[in-house]
Amino acid sequence: MLRRLDLRAEPLPRPATLRGMMPRAELDIDAALERARPLVEDVRDRGAAAALDATERFDRVRPETVRVPAEAISAALRDLDPDVRAALETSIERARIVHAEQRRPDVVTQVVPGGTVTERFVPVRRVGLYAPGGLAVYPSSVIMNVVPAQAAGVESLVVASPAQAEFGGRPHPTILAAAALLGVEEVWAVGGAQCVALLAYGGTDTDGAELEPVDMVTGPGNVYVTAAKRMLRGLVGIDAEAGTTEIAILADDTADAAHVAADLISQAEHDPNAASVLVTTSDALVERVEAELETRVGATKHTERVRTALTGPQSGVILVSSTSDGVAVVDAYAAEHLEIQTADSAGDAAKVRNAGAIFVGAWSPVSLGDYCAGSNHVLPTGGCARHSGGLSTATFLRGIHVVDYGRAALSEVAGRVVTLANAEDLPAHGEAVTARFEGAGA
Repeated sequence: MLRRLDLRAEPLPRPATLRGMMPRAELDIDAALERARPLVEDVRDRGAAAALDATERFDRVRPETVRVPAEAISAALRDLDPDVRAALETSIERARIVHAEQRRPDVVTQVVPGGTVTERFVPVRRVGLYAPGGLAVYPSSVIMNVVPAQAAGVESLVVASPAQAEFGGRPHPTILAAAALLGVEEVWAVGGAQCVALLAYGGTDTDGAELEPVDMVTGPGNVYVTAAKRMLRGLVGIDAEAGTTEIAILADDTADAAHVAADLISQAEHDPNAASVLVTTSDALVERVEAELETRVGATKHTERVRTALTGPQSGVILVSSTSDGVAVVDAYAAEHLEIQTADSAGDAAKVRNAGAIFVGAWSPVSLGDYCAGSNHVLPTGGCARHSGGLSTATFLRGIHVVDYGRAALSEVAGRVVTLANAEDLPAHGEAVTARFEGAGA
């Protein structure tokens, strides 16, 4: 079922070459930009009316208002299945434990007597948090966006999720219930590129209420959401340009093939373009995993979606000569989710540089991180883990340097400032310092 790439015959190529050999889902942002641009510009010009027109066209329903009424949010929580509520509460509790520890205190550094630089961490004032619709329902994404924003001290939150024809033009009730559990009072029934545009530009709702624009948009979405984020970055901050989900598993012959197969399937379940990659030293493990896949893929609920993902060019097996080569391969791949199932899982995990999140050993599956580990599941995809991390409390904090020098501290370094200003042919920079010491008492 899985394509195979055998890298055992020769020494591994350089990382840049290796990256080009990896199976990878293709995300054609440029093509999506052409389709998203008219939507974004229409929302810029016509506001909520344009967003609702697009919702009616793409989601086959037109909400009465963009903003979901408060009573609908309360009713969704009241009607929520008790077991689902308990599970969401566990997820929220554990996420809050982890993200509260990510808060950063202000750091005051005395550079010289009378001269300090303080790094002050200030939360973004207002953020828009996107929870996708589509092939699945993602209340977990509401949690993963809201909890770090709240931990950071964000003052104003709006959760946005696509309108559902099945639910009268409102987001899925479980999305609304998750928002209610988190204390979020503002939810918009809008999705896609038009949602990102409305969050960025704001507007007036059909009932005359203001739809206040945000300072930052976070959360995963489809290729059109990603395209709109790219277009509007600068007007608003974004977390990342998210692609389709991916899992890489580094395993040796000690791994349980049933665990490996089940975990590959779990990510393939998301989307036909999802990537599931096994990196291993063991031909025997590959054979056992293939046998498990043949049984398990046919028995899972979303069989066709899973089979399409596993047999696509973005998925496969990569055979390596040693575990150390395997670490080099997964570093080149830079997976959104990386599982390590080897004889020394913790030791091998410690050697990995590039991954959105690392899951160590047989008892730490990715699905634990999706829901109840306490970690965040909004993670970099498409190799972006080489330079970017996942969503965290720090995402919503800005470091501001506060410079406080007294007269003596400035006087001590004034000559150096003038020298550097002249070296850059910017003499007025130096004069801005020397002007302070002109005249009496200089």
